[in-house]
Amino acid sequence: MSRRGRTLARVAPAGERALLPAVAATTGVVLLVVFYYPVGTVFVESVVVDGRLTLAPVREILTSEFYLVDILGFTAYQAFLSTLASLALGLPGAWVLARFEFPGRRLLRSVTILPFVLPSIMVAIGFVAMFGRNGTLNAVLRTAGLGGVELLFTLEAVIVAHAFYNAPLVTRVVTAAWESVDARAVETARGLGASPSRAFRDVVFPQLLPAVAVGATLTFVFTFASFPIVLALGGFQLATVEVWIFKLVSDLEYAEAAALATVETGISLALTYVYLRYEGRTSGQGTGANPLPRRSLLPESLDPGAVATRLAVFAYGLVVCVVFVGPVLSMVLSSVTGSEGLTLAHYRFLVERQATGAEFQVKPLPAIRNSILFGVATLAVALPMGVVVGVLSTGEGWGRKAVDTLAMAPLAVSGIVVGLGLLRGLVFGVDVFGTRVAITGAVAIVAAHAVAAYPFVTRNVAPLLSQLDPRLVESARSLGASRARALWDVELPLVSAGVVAGAAFAFAISVGEFDSTVILASGSGSYTMPVAVERYLGRRLGPATAMGSILLVVTAASFVVIDRFGGRWES
Repeated sequence: MSRRGRTLARVAPAGERALLPAVAATTGVVLLVVFYYPVGTVFVESVVVDGRLTLAPVREILTSEFYLVDILGFTAYQAFLSTLASLALGLPGAWVLARFEFPGRRLLRSVTILPFVLPSIMVAIGFVAMFGRNGTLNAVLRTAGLGGVELLFTLEAVIVAHAFYNAPLVTRVVTAAWESVDARAVETARGLGASPSRAFRDVVFPQLLPAVAVGATLTFVFTFASFPIVLALGGFQLATVEVWIFKLVSDLEYAEAAALATVETGISLALTYVYLRYEGRTSGQGTGANPLPRRSLLPESLDPGAVATRLAVFAYGLVVCVVFVGPVLSMVLSSVTGSEGLTLAHYRFLVERQATGAEFQVKPLPAIRNSILFGVATLAVALPMGVVVGVLSTGEGWGRKAVDTLAMAPLAVSGIVVGLGLLRGLVFGVDVFGTRVAITGAVAIVAAHAVAAYPFVTRNVAPLLSQLDPRLVESARSLGASRARALWDVELPLVSAGVVAGAAFAFAISVGEFDSTVILASGSGSYTMPVAVERYLGRRLGPATAMGSILLVVTAASFVVIDRFGGRWES
């Protein structure tokens, strides 16, 4: 080998050794620049006024009757009611999935990941099509000779929509816990003379309670920070914290918005900390090695108890159809119907708007193009970030736990706060060594989307990495492979299903992201399908449902990929 060849042979391994630390450092820089700095900007603006450090803006929020009662109080109140509704709809679903066997059970369980995939603005437009004055529900009631109902812009509509979004999450968490109950413990209780109800109360329910508490806590956190659903179904008259922050930003009241965002973030972080502590104490309960046997849901006898059980399941199925299936079908139906019956007029409107619309009007093709391009760009950024964080957070020790905590912080901070921070910081520009640096338009949106998406990549990849035999990596390292080469050649092929599922999550979350996008999008160069749905909804329902149906097709494709490869979300 020539001298040049020997030099290259020595350089290549050195480059490989530096590759993983370099990607990890880049991930840290990206998080620092596009997450921690923007969020820090919001915090600073809430305590610095005219160059002076003061707590007056935050104190005004916490002492104002309007903010304390009408905004924060109402936000907590609707989140509490939404949590109760989600539990009421989600717990029976967990009972059906955990205790019965029936055709389509696996598909039904897979559907419980939809809250992570379906764009919330699309859910809102589905509820408008279902429960609006001229919606599907009122059409059915009028056909039956009954009076119509007016549910839009009511608290009830917001609560039901939140239950649509969060009840599947409750079902998923509790089903996993129910399937981890050891059947031998129940058999022992029955053998000692306990009735079925007593065995459930004394053996099963105590093991389900932690999962119920986790599901309720997560639901409260999510509904406390809800934005698109409340904006579309409640408006400013039912404003929550997120909606009011958006109004303040729209009115250019940035200091007041920053103060309110700081208070909201503090509450969300506290709730998330409580959830993580509780989940950490309760994780690992139940072995699942000897799960309770499932009964067939199909009729086997005319026993009164079995008949009553199946009637209860049937009644629950009707409620599920109304609350979960109805809004999505209503949106699709509304997109192809009008006063004259079946029609493609709404889709023709989108085509005509694209061809003849003014520059300032929202056109469908740029929205579709931007959503897909932003999704692909988000995927390119979020996937390596999520994988690297998954590698760094796998294992024991306070250092890895610190990495996991710092990296997962975006899950506890709303998109509105991140968008506000990016707007006030990098979008407006910052001085770096005398040079004005600004991140605007598509770059800012992709940055916000990547911050929101990469934790889902980590949550898909990290559990699989932690289950790999460490001797596999040690063997590769002993044969001369760098840590990066061992990850690429050994670990990633073994966890490829989690990588693919995480990639699908990242793309779907970007396509459906509304909170930060609506703040950062400006002009036809950056608005997306969710933003277009919201803009059309403010004028005409038909075009909004047509655009929502197109958005449904894109997110449905992501769901198929996640359902195929995301088996770890079953646990």
